[in-house]
Amino acid sequence: MPFTVCLTGGIGSGKSTVGRAFAALGVTVVDTDAIAHALTGPGGAAIPAIRARFGDTFLTAEGALDRQRMRALVFADGQARRALEAILHPMIRVETERLAAAAASPYVILMIPLLVESGRPRERCRRILVVDCPEAEQVRRVMARSHLGRAEVEAILASQATRAERLAAADDVIDNSGPQDAIAARVAELHRLYVELAARSGTA
Repeated sequence: MPFTVCLTGGIGSGKSTVGRAFAALGVTVVDTDAIAHALTGPGGAAIPAIRARFGDTFLTAEGALDRQRMRALVFADGQARRALEAILHPMIRVETERLAAAAASPYVILMIPLLVESGRPRERCRRILVVDCPEAEQVRRVMARSHLGRAEVEAILASQATRAERLAAADDVIDNSGPQDAIAARVAELHRLYVELAARSGTA
């Protein structure tokens, strides 16, 4: 496994923006959300197990996971959430490790939104990078992009780790509350650090 930097942050914090900035520098970025979407899309590898556990009512006419219906269920039912995680998490992990092992860059960014919530943030991470911004800004961004109501966005935030919990787990932080041009400079700075750390560790 190459030197791994786990990139995390709350919903709407700007993880994708930061991930794209690292990718622009030639770094392999493995997005676990994208893997999950592929697994639960039409013909995805997780669909048979989801159908068997939850039934066809949680699938769309195209045979994909009905995300809105499932989101409502898992927010209300912890047992259902754990059942879905038991299906998806092992598949996501296998694909994440496959893509990371194939990387040609000196280090790999693993984008894991619920890293801190897992309770084992250090398990796969040599370094934890948190993208941070005020919760009010998270709410504004998610409402704008997803057309969800404030109450629904705030419920999602409440289900995630707190801002303080994520910052306590961080080795490095990117403040994404200011001008976007500051992101590229901070990413370039961290890129130099991670290349050096990977070389020292013998994984580069």
